[in-house]
Amino acid sequence: MQCRVTLKLYATLQTFMPPTGEQVAISPGMTVRELLGRLELPEEKAQLIFIDGVKGSLLSALRGGERVGIFPPVGGG
Repeated sequence: MQCRVTLKLYATLQTFMPPTGEQVAISPGMTVRELLGRLELPEEKAQLIFIDGVKGSLLSALRGGERVGIFPPVGGG
């Protein structure tokens, strides 16, 4: 059974957005790490992960229906 998440990739990560758009099919229980692997997005580029507005991690499991936001490392000066 496949579910979907709404994926938002910010700043430089937008180049990893799938051609199908923001709605990404997942298998229930898939982790954020597995999702990044499917997108060919290197883990070290995912600095901040939010799931439904709450900070998550690479090990966070997805059920389907969530909003997943991923931000790259932020440089500053």
